Amino acid sequence: MAQIDPVPNSRVLITGAARGMGELYARRAVAGGARAVALLDVADTAPLAAELARSGVQVRGYRVDLSDREDIARVASAVTEDCGGIDIIINNAGIVRGAPFWEHDPERDIEGTLRVNTLAAMWLTRELLPAMIADGDTPKRVLNIASAAGTLANPNMSVYAASKWAMIGWSESLRLELESHGHRHIAVTTFCPSYVSTGMFAGARGPLLTPILTPRQATQAAWQGMRRGTPMVLRPWTVKLAMALRGVLPTRPWDALARHVFKVYSSMDRFTGRGPKD
Repeated sequence: MAQIDPVPNSRVLITGAARGMGELYARRAVAGGARAVALLDVADTAPLAAELARSGVQVRGYRVDLSDREDIARVASAVTEDCGGIDIIINNAGIVRGAPFWEHDPERDIEGTLRVNTLAAMWLTRELLPAMIADGDTPKRVLNIASAAGTLANPNMSVYAASKWAMIGWSESLRLELESHGHRHIAVTTFCPSYVSTGMFAGARGPLLTPILTPRQATQAAWQGMRRGTPMVLRPWTVKLAMALRGVLPTRPWDALARHVFKVYSSMDRFTGRGPKD
């Protein structure tokens, strides 16, 4: 089932869809022949929805506070009523605060990051998944946008990294649960990119041999992995290398390599970002 192309005639939901990578996923869905596309964001998605709807695809925008579980439930119900269900969920929305942990505001930065980056994806998927499970005749996909930050510790992004570590653990566990319970028509893909030039990580520098990905490069890799049902997609190749080295080296030798050779630990030193919302 995982080899069946799920995009043509599918109903696609994308969070963080007003701009950046979310907008690119929306354009890919329309170009790929989706039947309906739901754009979720705290920002206004109406202009993008109107533009994409001119193609003849049903495209609707929904304002939602992804830090609010009740608001997510409200919008999930509205999307289901409007679109008749969802075949592909793309949990793309994210925020980042680049600073030492003790400079994070407990509510705005710590709780806010975990709510948007991790809990929102869980809450939204939980709302939509029972209907996806029940529709066993149609291939389904869940694409969770995590980060290379969820695979390795990195100074000045402790809470962001924690949110993405949690995203990876949940996403992979969900994949295994669906498989073990026989719901193999639903494939879960976890995407772990290094830095992407959306503006969210403005000022960050890629570690040694790790280029900053363009949004198009990142979304293409994630989109292809989702269509194929690939469990985990990591880009660029140095993300896999770093994971392998961290797995076999003792902590202190890895710290020295990451700090002095690969420059992982200084990659956020000049981070500025573009604001609290991706």
